[in-house]
Amino acid sequence: MRHSLQNGLEQAKNHIADSAQIPKDVSMGMPILTITGDSELCVENYRRILEYTSERIRIQTRTGYIKIDGNRLTIIYYSNDDMKIIGKIGTIEYQ
Repeated sequence: MRHSLQNGLEQAKNHIADSAQIPKDVSMGMPILTITGDSELCVENYRRILEYTSERIRIQTRTGYIKIDGNRLTIIYYSNDDMKIIGKIGTIEYQ
């Protein structure tokens, strides 16, 4: 029942955002990933860092989890709203 209610609320938010032409990153807190080549990744709208090693970074977002695998991964800065990761980015996976 709770899952059904959450789905209904998400659908309603989607409909309102579409009708008002509000970007989903603003209305629903969707993560925004900006990738520059294979060596730089900026992540906006994340909640927290779950795992951080030089080969894997996992973060929680409002809509799920993002896993970044690679080599020499380093978070060079982070704030409450965004972070910047550098290193050799191999894969980005949504979970």
